[in-house]
Amino acid sequence: MINVGIIGFGTVGTGTAKILLGNKDVISQRTGFDINLKKIADLDIKKSRGLKLPEGILTTNADDILNDPEINIVIELIGGIHPAKDFILKAIRNKKHVVTANKALIATEGNEILAEAEKHGVEIGFEASVAGGIPIIKIIKEGLVANRILAVYGIINGTSNYILTKMTDEGIEFSDALKDAQRLGYAEADPTYDIEGIDSAHKLAILASLAYDIPLSFNDVYKEGITRITSQDIGFAGELGYKIKLLAIAKATDNKVELRVHPTMVPKDYLISKVDGVFNAIYVQGDAVGDTLYYGRGAGDMPTGSAVVSDVVDIGKRITMQDSRCRIQDKKYHASSIKIKKMEEIEAMYYFRFTAFDKPGVLSNISGVLGSYNISITSVIQKGRRLGEAVPLIVLTHTAKEKDVIKAVAEIDRLSVVADKTLYIRVEGKEE
Repeated sequence: MINVGIIGFGTVGTGTAKILLGNKDVISQRTGFDINLKKIADLDIKKSRGLKLPEGILTTNADDILNDPEINIVIELIGGIHPAKDFILKAIRNKKHVVTANKALIATEGNEILAEAEKHGVEIGFEASVAGGIPIIKIIKEGLVANRILAVYGIINGTSNYILTKMTDEGIEFSDALKDAQRLGYAEADPTYDIEGIDSAHKLAILASLAYDIPLSFNDVYKEGITRITSQDIGFAGELGYKIKLLAIAKATDNKVELRVHPTMVPKDYLISKVDGVFNAIYVQGDAVGDTLYYGRGAGDMPTGSAVVSDVVDIGKRITMQDSRCRIQDKKYHASSIKIKKMEEIEAMYYFRFTAFDKPGVLSNISGVLGSYNISITSVIQKGRRLGEAVPLIVLTHTAKEKDVIKAVAEIDRLSVVADKTLYIRVEGKEE
């Protein structure tokens, strides 16, 4: 029998407990061993979770789990950095395996935690930290183990995806779509982590570490949110054959890996552009398998609880078999020669929205600056002509270097024919 304790009895903790108790027989039949939920620790044990629990299972003291010699696996589901990190380190030092859904903690403190787990010979499972019910960590670590991973990118924040979907479907502005997401419970009262790309960057750091055997590198991920995207941009993107999504992107070329989160224009005929609402999708390209796409619910009590229990089962198998093969963490990435590519070194196609005065010679002035930085134009849209007034001028480019784009935009924004700061969005897809 494998005894487990849950620290944190919120949404995910409740879902995990429901699965461990409600599907106990199914899990036992499939694995050949029993998983016993022995303790649940939370500061509030009076609140009803709509779940019938065995007598005496609840406690307000996490040490009742951390110091219990019979508990094999500690499940940390309180979130945040502290005291979650302290609980996890104490569990590790007490020779207990750990399962967590805490992407912020793994992305920022994971190198230390994994090293400590290695030192004490225990496992850390964090499948639930990325994309909820999609088993993407297992896919990369096991299903695609024979592949060199060429690219990983996807929609891994359901809140931002819901907002952009709402803006696309209804033609409303960002602020209104955000209010709707908050009303439905998809966005927090303070949505900063979601709408500024921080949550996606946490998850990308984890995926990239697994895909490219590099240390967890959250601070090296370029982060840009969706707050500047307007319904106008979404409309112009549609005319050009694209949809706007907040993508997390990791690409490996020439022994360097790009790590970036930002709004991205994706061709409408790409499967990932059809992923709407709160759903997640992750595209992985392997050198042997080619292109693969994984789709599902990226959050919620039961999908995330499913991922948590998956890790518990995997660790339980290794405990019962005394088998340390395919361990979730290892040290090999410390020897990796792959470096993180600086954002200014990346190359992409670009969408520009210039706010320019409607008068002769404006396009030639702007295109002249772009040309001086080796940025060539593929498409131009200009609508709502009002002679002498500022109007949007839309330009789509061929592949260009980020550092050249930054310099060109700075120069264009100083032109007398430009009335406001230029917005640019990177474009994914095959160049025409």
